[in-house]
Amino acid sequence: MNTLEDDTIRDFTLQSFTGSALFQHTFDEGMSLVEETARYLDGPGREEQRHLPRKTAMLYAGESMRVTTRLMQAASWLLVQRAVYEGDMKVEDAQSERYRLGSKEICFGGGPVDGLEALPEKLQDLLARSDELYRRIARLDDVLFGKAEVPAGARGAQAMLEQAFSGQQ
Repeated sequence: MNTLEDDTIRDFTLQSFTGSALFQHTFDEGMSLVEETARYLDGPGREEQRHLPRKTAMLYAGESMRVTTRLMQAASWLLVQRAVYEGDMKVEDAQSERYRLGSKEICFGGGPVDGLEALPEKLQDLLARSDELYRRIARLDDVLFGKAEVPAGARGAQAMLEQAFSGQQ
């Protein structure tokens, strides 16, 4: 397959994906999670942090930055894809490294973190949900713009998107 065909499939895949109910659901979920997290961290979360032991409060601060970074990266990626769909941005611009999902080393973390169980339940929930959303978007980013080989034809590309979105590798 030549580069022109690769680009055509990717363009079609991105356009069809961003116009899908699946994308809209992911977009809505991401933006809602951003709002929910901001309300929590600026309100009840701030109060809960004040009552934590010093070591747990430090962990809270670090993990609240991780959840914020994840969600800002996810929201940025989703907004770029919507801009492509609405014609406000070119597909080739969205494919550039500048607009790819970033901060993976921070957002994925370095493995299990000791003491998470001592954090408030709401923060634990936000951490888990933001991690799941970020990982799902990372798979989509890889399928749409990198790493993964794009199979020939629209059906192959659609199958690859479905595989990425379902988390099957």
